[in-house]
Amino acid sequence: MTCPNLFQIPHHPSPRLSPPPWLRQGLLRLSWEGWQAGGHHRAMEATAGPMLYQKLLLSEQSLESEEEGEISEPLIHDPWRPQDSSGKDAGARPGAWAQLVATLLLLAVSFSLATWQLYTRGSSTETVGSVAPPPHGHSHHPGVYHHGAIISPAAMCSHLGHELLVAGGNVVDAGVGAALCLAVVHPHATGLGAMFWGLFHNSSSGISTALTSGPAQTLAPGLGLPSALPTLRLLHTHFGRLPWPRLLVGPTTLAQEGFLVDTPLAKALATQGTKGLCPLLCHTDGTPLGLGARATNPKLADVLHKAAFAPNPNLAGDALLSLLARDLGLEGPSVEPMPTLEPALQLPLAQGILFTTPSPSAGPELLALLEAALRSSGPHPDPCPPPLQVTVTPVSSVLATVDSSGSVLLLTSSLNSSFGSRHLSPSTGILLSNLVAKSAISTWSCPLILRGSPDDTETDVLGLVASGTPAVARVTTRALLSHLAGPQTQTQHQNQNQAQQGSTESPGACGQETVLQVAAHAEHAHVSSIPNGCCPFQGF
Repeated sequence: MTCPNLFQIPHHPSPRLSPPPWLRQGLLRLSWEGWQAGGHHRAMEATAGPMLYQKLLLSEQSLESEEEGEISEPLIHDPWRPQDSSGKDAGARPGAWAQLVATLLLLAVSFSLATWQLYTRGSSTETVGSVAPPPHGHSHHPGVYHHGAIISPAAMCSHLGHELLVAGGNVVDAGVGAALCLAVVHPHATGLGAMFWGLFHNSSSGISTALTSGPAQTLAPGLGLPSALPTLRLLHTHFGRLPWPRLLVGPTTLAQEGFLVDTPLAKALATQGTKGLCPLLCHTDGTPLGLGARATNPKLADVLHKAAFAPNPNLAGDALLSLLARDLGLEGPSVEPMPTLEPALQLPLAQGILFTTPSPSAGPELLALLEAALRSSGPHPDPCPPPLQVTVTPVSSVLATVDSSGSVLLLTSSLNSSFGSRHLSPSTGILLSNLVAKSAISTWSCPLILRGSPDDTETDVLGLVASGTPAVARVTTRALLSHLAGPQTQTQHQNQNQAQQGSTESPGACGQETVLQVAAHAEHAHVSSIPNGCCPFQGF
């Protein structure tokens, strides 16, 4: 039998590349949770169920007090996770044992990641869509999984997010781990100097929460204040499951031991040049690194390692800002990041409830466009609108994770321009953004989640997040309307758009934009993208 397709989202076959079984088993055998080699898939099949998340009751007042949060017991008990005598998780309190285990794990993961990169280097495509052997005699379309899945612009980061899911993490763990990975391997689009916005739907509580970096602030003239680490740490503190240091193992290893330049980074280096980027992304003669070249960032690895084991997140943040201020010749930082978790904006529709992020993101514009479109013509997308005339298209990075119970995390981040300000901090290895107070966050941040019915906990959930366009609200609106119109109408409009563009490539896209689609339907997780095959995905 074939599992039903989700929520009418098309899934198109794309070239698939999976790590060899010995590598998957080897990495899992050495992982934090101590999975037994060769048996983890059977264990997950036997025990996996809907993932519970920390329940955080949001109010309009404040989220600073953690006393409002109620932690749900996980449905899958992890016997290898350390606990103290009171039953509390000891993984969040680093000590000598934690540093020893993490050091050994860094060595193991380093070998596994290096082998995985060598394995994928000779492939003709970087698109990854891993599909495990069909369990119980039935098969799935590419991008359909029993438990959870992740899709991102980089194969290695999708792989790391997938491993966090398999290790017992939830979609927040996988998304945050993959975002930190992208901060290492895609410095043209994101990084620790970037701003992050996100949207998380908790299937356990039915609540959707918006993650913001707070207002764009300036560290120095023309240089944005880095806020990635405190923003992602805030999200993980309230909703993550795995210990925080576990999420930083892979990104730290990639920064320290090196990563292979992939196609998006190679294209950015070739077109944008290397001004301000040497020696990080240059050969010794000053020419940019090409596809397949190895890059390292040991200073960034030091920052990630210290962030993993800092006894207090504020101490790690203060230390990082002090290093950046010293590099810039400042007495000390005059501002601090102010990330927030807020109730998501809502719009009731006949098809369910729509959630998005508040201002200054493009969320309010998105809701206004959808209301106007549904009043005028119903759920029927217009042909591709004419492109906006802008001098610079904001560069951003997006990723999405989903599990079969309906929990979804969408993350979007940006340095504003390609490679941001091109100011590389020598003490930290961080590329600072040129996102300042006047920068338009609304041009790149517009995640969207549609929950099919507020009264049904088993209902379908859809997530959409777009990048690569200054009209992100219009692109996301069109993608949702196309979904609501159904498969037949989608095909008709795709044919119209292809005729307008004089091309048969990238069906469903109107230009250079990328739209990631994730959903939960019939107890399965689904991932896809527009254009087809643009972004690697993995699931289990």
